[in-house]
Amino acid sequence: MTVNDVSALAQEIRSEIGKAVIGQTDTVDLMLVALFAGGHILLEGAPGTAKTFLAQCFATATSLKFGRVQFTPDLMPGDIIGTNLFDFKTHEFSLVKGPIFCDLLLADEINRTPPKTQAALLEAMQERVVTIDGKAHALGKRFTVIATQNPIEQQGTYPLPEAQLDRFLFKHILDYPTREQELEIVARHGARTGSAKPKAMGISSVASAAQISAAVDTVAGVRLTDEVITYVVDLIRATRETPSFETGASPRAGAMLAAAARACAALDGRDYVIPDDVKKIALPALRHRAILSPAAEIEGAVADDVIAGVIAQTDAPR
Repeated sequence: MTVNDVSALAQEIRSEIGKAVIGQTDTVDLMLVALFAGGHILLEGAPGTAKTFLAQCFATATSLKFGRVQFTPDLMPGDIIGTNLFDFKTHEFSLVKGPIFCDLLLADEINRTPPKTQAALLEAMQERVVTIDGKAHALGKRFTVIATQNPIEQQGTYPLPEAQLDRFLFKHILDYPTREQELEIVARHGARTGSAKPKAMGISSVASAAQISAAVDTVAGVRLTDEVITYVVDLIRATRETPSFETGASPRAGAMLAAAARACAALDGRDYVIPDDVKKIALPALRHRAILSPAAEIEGAVADDVIAGVIAQTDAPR
């Protein structure tokens, strides 16, 4: 598969999702970048902005095995990863797999469960493996987490631990649709109070598992010059040297940003990365990794604005 094939495949997926989801094109693009770069994505937005429905449509269009966990305050780690149960007939323990054994896991409203349960995803997101009673169980090579959350200021939510946030390639903030888009949403979906299933909306699979794997392999081969690598590292280090941040982005963030830039280039049909690829995705790749200092918070600083300043002040190669 060539980068042009990757770009064409991405366009097919966009078009298929567009049959049911109006707008949110930037969200779909970041989900595609995350999938082809082997990363995970956290979607934050107010209730009713199609976060869950978008994830369902994405799984259907890409033919990924879909799993869903509705995160609640009483959810336990075993409810996610599974557990060994004793079978009185065979007198042996057998594994009852949890919903995490899938290709695409929707962690719905992930910030409504305490950190103890959130931590059940740490090993899976980093290594695509879960350990149950001391035995490791491999997940699929394409295992991807799409997590959703409502704004942290709302009642009944728990902030995600920094270690878990760092495992997400992107944190994307969903905006409300434009007036024109909202008119189309009401006209198209106003005949029912609940969400229809993606297939009922005419969405079908347009990408096979083999095509997704081939696209991932092609993206990994996109060229990244030493100048662009230096630019990525300079961006990451600049977040640590900015007084407004108490903690900057980690080295893992740099590696993930480079992988995402490769995917971004492939979606545009290029087999090489340019600085604009890095700039395009730097904000969603860094906003959840840099922590504002107490002094900056008192002064009313916003992390997104500080990161935008870092991007603007860091020299990019020509």
